[in-house]
Amino acid sequence: MTDTETGRSIRLFWGLLGVLTVVRLVLAASVPLTPDEAYYWVWSRNLQSGYLDHPFMVALWIRAGTWIAGNTPLGVRLLGPLSVLPGSWALYHAARRLLPAHPWPQSGFKAALVLNATLMLGLGSATMTPDTPLLFFITLFLYTLSRAIDPDQTSREALPWWIGTGVLLGLAFDSKYTAVLIGVGLGGAVLTTSRLRRQPGPWLAIPALFASMSPVILWNAHHHWASFVRQGGRAGDWHPARAVQFIGELLGGQIGLATPFIFVLFAAGLWGCLKRNRLLAWLALVPMIVFITHAFGDRVQPNWPAVIYPVLALAALEAGWRIRWPVITGLILTFIVCIQAVFSPLHLIPHRDPVLRLTGGWAEFSRQLALQAKAEGATALAAEDYGLAARLAFTQDILPVLGTDPRWHLFRLPAETSAKAVKIEEQRHGSQPDKAGTLCRQVRGQAIRCYTMSSPDFVSGVQLPGRS
Repeated sequence: MTDTETGRSIRLFWGLLGVLTVVRLVLAASVPLTPDEAYYWVWSRNLQSGYLDHPFMVALWIRAGTWIAGNTPLGVRLLGPLSVLPGSWALYHAARRLLPAHPWPQSGFKAALVLNATLMLGLGSATMTPDTPLLFFITLFLYTLSRAIDPDQTSREALPWWIGTGVLLGLAFDSKYTAVLIGVGLGGAVLTTSRLRRQPGPWLAIPALFASMSPVILWNAHHHWASFVRQGGRAGDWHPARAVQFIGELLGGQIGLATPFIFVLFAAGLWGCLKRNRLLAWLALVPMIVFITHAFGDRVQPNWPAVIYPVLALAALEAGWRIRWPVITGLILTFIVCIQAVFSPLHLIPHRDPVLRLTGGWAEFSRQLALQAKAEGATALAAEDYGLAARLAFTQDILPVLGTDPRWHLFRLPAETSAKAVKIEEQRHGSQPDKAGTLCRQVRGQAIRCYTMSSPDFVSGVQLPGRS
């Protein structure tokens, strides 16, 4: 490739990423928050170094985004679409040394395009979950790792890159615990590669890793290891009779989130890594084996393998296949999903539309709920379900919201012991919009979810922050 062709490719590459970033920002601003995103937004109003469900990074990102764009869906999600640009840059440069058998910069373009064409990144970057900062820090980790293993430098020259690798892996852990699986994979690669094993860098990266993990570890130590126990407890189940179902769901989820052709490319690339790229094979296989093993006992959520998507985007090139059509079809599918999420042109039945089911009708529902509760003499709304409580706190400022789930006591939030509140609870079986004490969340005049309302009574709980 000539310098002129390379320059043209670089301009086209960044132009495409710029267009994708604008599309993701529009999506982030247009779709109401999911209950989980509202829950993480509550975290951001009370920053801590750890929480029951996940580490702190998602809360820190939301706090930064809302400082810039306010307590709006765009503010909550702002750093997600923006983080893809430096993340893609990091993956582009990581390919130079992690894929030594492939000509660079073409390999960098291809790896970044493959990752950006997945639904996991395309939609995931337009929402704000722990996977959003996780993917960002994993891509930066791959870049510093690529510099650390460069065979053309001395052990001393590689040392700062190894320390940076440890720090970034720790920041990925501060985003989501699944990052530890990448660390185990890297450890396996180092121990089985004599050149790396003899260097001081990998061993000095370990204290750097623990230093950046320390805020989450210390929070857990001061809270009876609550988060570690909660997440570690997921590995204790064993139901091999349902393994076929769980593994089928895991496979189907990845076909959907990678998009079908890119999923095949991932699989072929991983097979190529087993023969030609030991490092990428270690980084990908350890998490995959853990997720498959987990599927013998319980369901693996579709987003859990997000941690290995940047690795798989690099590994895909080891298949030796053309990436044009997998990338084109992935981008088309992502665009179709984005259009459906924002405009709903297909007019699916609301309670069967996965986006509307989570996000539709909240603003009007919560306003009606608060006004009705206030008219009945209530001074607050109360909900045990954490997602429902957080969503009500984000979408209305008429009445304060009390969270009655014990998890809220892990926050430094004011306790309320004498509020006259209406208790809100989602109906789990069927919808009865005409039943007394029931109010339904609706889209296009159709009930999506219905909720029961108690009579006002004195309730104790933790007061959640509002948007104002």
